[in-house]
Order: sequence, then C-alpha cells, then structure tokens
Amino acid sequence: QVQLVESGGGLVQPGGSLRLSCRVSGGIFSNYVMGWFRQAPGKEREFVARINTNGGRTSYADSVKGRFTISRDNAKNTVYLQMNNLKLEDTAVYTCAAAPLGTTTTVYHYWGQGTQVTVSS
Repeated sequence: QVQLVESGGGLVQPGGSLRLSCRVSGGIFSNYVMGWFRQAPGKEREFVARINTNGGRTSYADSVKGRFTISRDNAKNTVYLQMNNLKLEDTAVYTCAAAPLGTTTTVYHYWGQGTQVTVSS
C-alpha cells in the first residue's frame, strides 16, 4: 500500500515563503514521477509542478514559474515544493501525487491528503 504524507502548509503573508514536503512509503520512490497540484475554493484542481524520477527534469505551471521550485531526495523518499514570493492567488489546498513508470503519459495513481496554504495580509 503506497501512502503519501504531506507537511509544511500554513499561513504566510504576501511575499513570504513556504516549503512543502511529501514523504512516500510503501513503494519504490525512485520509480515514481512526482507532481504537485493545488485547488483553490470554488475552482478546479490545477497542475503546479512535476519532477522526473532522478530529479533531472522539471516542469511548472506558468503561474508559478520563477517563484516555485520542485525537488526530490530519493534517499529520504521525499519530494519538496519551495514556494517563494507567495501571492494571494496561491491560496489553495496543495496535494502531492505519484505516477509509476510504464505508461506513455504521466498517470498519477497515488495521492496525498492535501495541506492548506493560506496567503493573507
């Protein structure tokens, strides 16, 4: 059974920073593409960032490019999302997800519980 446990969410002022963590257990972490998603109140869930199995390739939504950085530590089975220069519109529930290799497209089979990020002055 694969489980994803997130931490690091909280309340921050505009322009501030937070780092989210997501630890994976019950699977082979180094075989998973990892992604971060978010969902704001009244809106659809949206893609935020993705990182490949060895950390050599990353992808970001246009809205967070230059401000957010995704990284991973395979020795710790953990993926991170460093969020800098946070804006009010970044307020959302942030969720990490894991996509096993073996398909031509990224299919996220495992999801975390989500952690609240609130940006407010």
